[in-house]
This record gives sequence, structure tokens and C-alpha cells, in this order.
Amino acid sequence: MTIQTAKLSDPAVRAFVAAVNSHDREGFMTLLAPGATMADDGTDRDLDDWIDREIFSSHGHMEVDNESDGGRALVARYRNDTWGEMRTRWTFSVDDDGRISRFETGQA
Repeated sequence: MTIQTAKLSDPAVRAFVAAVNSHDREGFMTLLAPGATMADDGTDRDLDDWIDREIFSSHGHMEVDNESDGGRALVARYRNDTWGEMRTRWTFSVDDDGRISRFETGQA
């Protein structure tokens, strides 16, 4: 059963999912701490290139099925125009100021 975005526990992660699903690149970028990093399937990627290719230019969308670790770990059905839909895992590191300093994703 899908968890509604508004019901996700962690405010930064909730805003991340909302920005992805509404295709709000500007809002998404404000959620990231300076120097934020990310990894896809265990490999660090160039953040700007990855989010443009995998989220915004390909119409990414997340439907969260499960959350753990206080809302900073998700299992979601992620889809975009490039890859279709896949079951994915997401983990987030959030700074004291509430901004995401790192996220990791990959197939679940």
C-alpha cells in the first residue's frame, strides 16, 4: 500500500518526494545542502547530471511503499520515461539544518 507523500515522517524526505513528483527542480535544489552528494546502485554520481537525467528531463515519479529509519529510508516504486517502473530503495542523510547532504538509491 502506498504511503501518501504528506504522511512521510521526515520533513526533508517528504519535501524531496513532493519536489520529484511535482517536477519542481528549483524546489528540489533548495532541499540540498551545499556540496550534497548521491550514489546510484553503489556508485557515486555527478549530482546535477543525475537528477537532470533520471528525474527532471525523464519525468521521474516516486510512489513510496515503505519507510524506516525515522523516514530517512524508503522503498518506492520509481518510474521515469527512460527506464519505466522499478522497485527502488532510497536512503537520506539530513544535516542539522534540515537539508539533505546525501542520498543513495538503487534497485530494491
